[in-house]
Amino acid sequence: MESRFKLLGHPVHPMLIVYPLGLLSTGVIFDLLYVTTGNEELAIVSFWAIAAGVIGGLAAAVFGWWDFFAIPGGTRAKAVGLWHGGGNVLVTALFALSWLLRRDDPTYLPDLLPMILALGGAALSLLTAWLGGELVFRLRVGVDDGASLDAPHSLRGGVAEVERPL
Repeated sequence: MESRFKLLGHPVHPMLIVYPLGLLSTGVIFDLLYVTTGNEELAIVSFWAIAAGVIGGLAAAVFGWWDFFAIPGGTRAKAVGLWHGGGNVLVTALFALSWLLRRDDPTYLPDLLPMILALGGAALSLLTAWLGGELVFRLRVGVDDGASLDAPHSLRGGVAEVERPL
């Protein structure tokens, strides 16, 4: 099943997910470094990385949602897509709450709750990323119907032809 929205021949959703995943995990790493070193600048970096990651997650979700509705109902892919998307809504909510709790003072971690929320979001994102991989690599969601090792360049336009044995 091909992606509904493409840019230069490639699905947009997988292009965008790298940003929130990288930014949110960076926020967690900088939280841990802040706790171990006490350097407040690290907490500020975490604060802004999480803010940017939440915004990036929302942008990626728009295109993921669009693709989700193209998956035929009653399929395993639809069920996996629901868990993947729902899990990522929770990931984004955990990080957004973590960010909101530190909004007045990015270096303030009351009872470490913002960091715990971020760690929970990061742990859950590993599962939702695996589910995304299951959708693409096992269930072929978002993959061109005619994809093959010798498919033509995506910028040439047209559809990759499915090779049929003689």
